[in-house]
Amino acid sequence: MPPHSGPGNPPRIAAVIVAAGRGTRVGPGAPKQWRALVGRRVADWTLDAFRAHPGIGRIVLVHHPDDRAELTGLNDVLTVTGGATREASVASGLAALAADPPDLVLIHDVARPLVTRDTIDRVIAALTDAPGAAPALAVTDALWTAADGQVSGTQDRSGLFRAQTPQGFHYAAIRQAHEDHVGPAADDVEVARRAGLDVTIVAGDERNVKITGPEDFARAEQYLRGRMDIRTGLGYDVHAFEDGEACILCGVTVPHTKKLKGHSDADVGMHALTDAIYGALAEGDIGRHFPPSDMQWKGAESRIFLRHAVDLARAKGYELSNCDVVLICERPKIGPHAGAMQAALAEIMGVAPDRVSVKATTSEQLGFTGREEGIAAQAIATLVKGLAS
Repeated sequence: MPPHSGPGNPPRIAAVIVAAGRGTRVGPGAPKQWRALVGRRVADWTLDAFRAHPGIGRIVLVHHPDDRAELTGLNDVLTVTGGATREASVASGLAALAADPPDLVLIHDVARPLVTRDTIDRVIAALTDAPGAAPALAVTDALWTAADGQVSGTQDRSGLFRAQTPQGFHYAAIRQAHEDHVGPAADDVEVARRAGLDVTIVAGDERNVKITGPEDFARAEQYLRGRMDIRTGLGYDVHAFEDGEACILCGVTVPHTKKLKGHSDADVGMHALTDAIYGALAEGDIGRHFPPSDMQWKGAESRIFLRHAVDLARAKGYELSNCDVVLICERPKIGPHAGAMQAALAEIMGVAPDRVSVKATTSEQLGFTGREEGIAAQAIATLVKGLAS
């Protein structure tokens, strides 16, 4: 049993995601882990699978030195530089955990973005009684040997398995095994076995595809689209002007000759976005969750509302794929502040800034916004659920 675990004290578990390879077999272009897969990068899908698991406390992403620019927005992940071989990269990831070692560690290939919670659960459960555990699938096809392009014989498939990841181990044991290991190894199971550690096989999953060649992207996309629940919500809000010196818009204080009137801080952009997320969840609007009749919300910062909507989405298993906020006004001018608004919303929601769009338009001096009586805002938000099961 891991040293920190016991009744009422579950083991501390970390995940090491190995993403330092170049993936040349997928053809010209960026390494496969940074290529798009159903609107997101392969690495993003993989990381989210481990973020969504309640038992995993820390994630280490081992990357190539040339890929630092790809790490923007990964604020909840410890990133470390890998080595020239997979074994060296894994050793680097394990070393990054040494200052506060976990009890268990799961080592996973970034190129397996469809790993499920069930597979992760099976590996963790097996580590209760074993020093190592890994998912695998029994070989069911006939196996041939070949010579000069011709079948030269058959191979008995009894006892043969197709290895998958994550491969899980007691942290101290696998780190020592890597420190003692010399020479190449097919995976961490081979490193462990050379160190004398037994490894238990648990059931793998056919959907746990490893992206190796171009055709694997099509397979992974088919699986992802079949498992994803995609929801889109629309939000709209309006606030009138009153005497003041600034407006709070999408979390940014914008100097102006007036301010917006409202029960809270009247952040019309954030209100529209909050309602868009509630709408995608079929959870009504801000008024349902924060009634204006309740005086505790008088003057409240709108980030409280937006954070609640995002937390509610995550509690239901959804992540924000992207959102778009449009502010409709003649003045103040939004363009100079749009970048700061994008960053503020991203920080509140815990997502990368490139998932947030903020822009503005006028109503060509028509209607109440054209007469500069107030500001309107529209927002659309897309939520995705799929890899947590």
